[in-house]
Amino acid sequence: METTSRKTLRWQLATVLEVRDEAPKVRTFRLGLDGPATHLPGQYYVLRLTAEDGYTAQRSYSVASAPHGRPEIELTVERLDDGEVSEFLHDVVVPGDVLEVRGPVGGWFAWDGAGPALLVGGGSGQVPLAAMLRHARALGRPELVRMVLSVRTPRGLYYGDELRGPEVHPVFTKVAPEGSRRPAGRLRLDDVAPLVRGGETAFVCGSPAFADAAAALLTEAGLPPAAIRIEQFGPTGA
Repeated sequence: METTSRKTLRWQLATVLEVRDEAPKVRTFRLGLDGPATHLPGQYYVLRLTAEDGYTAQRSYSVASAPHGRPEIELTVERLDDGEVSEFLHDVVVPGDVLEVRGPVGGWFAWDGAGPALLVGGGSGQVPLAAMLRHARALGRPELVRMVLSVRTPRGLYYGDELRGPEVHPVFTKVAPEGSRRPAGRLRLDDVAPLVRGGETAFVCGSPAFADAAAALLTEAGLPPAAIRIEQFGPTGA
């Protein structure tokens, strides 16, 4: 499914409406667009910065918000050391500033809400999966989604209480919350196998190492490789 069109490839000005913290070194930027947002969960926007001397830098960021028809989107950005774009967004950008964006882009990792989905994310991979969860809930079909999130500590969960509920299964790799039945540790087969229903599409998002490991677990749990879609976050997210 490819949903990128010529219209989405043009640059437009986006006004920063709100900036809020989600987790340590992670912020969400709510941007006002010049027309209704038309993205599907899993798509991304390209954000471009231009210096006074004409130097430009651009990075791609997944949309965190669900489709809603309003002229705005939310992008969640982790501040990376020596990341020229993410550092600028965190250290300089405030509400009222104007940024250049282009999108939505991408179709392979997009979910249209028509069928069941198993979402497996690690770290910043929470962002596009949160858009899918929000979309399912907005449709009144939360049962379509089952989500596994791998984070180091409870503070690593984005979006506050939104990433809670019967659809969401957090896994803590370094420090588990007090009273947790599952001890801290890496994602395991018994974390994902009980969530496999058959017939769903799996969306895996995280670092290359996490994505490879999660895809291997899903295959071991019985999902055919053709049903697994992977989006990797690397240094280019800086």
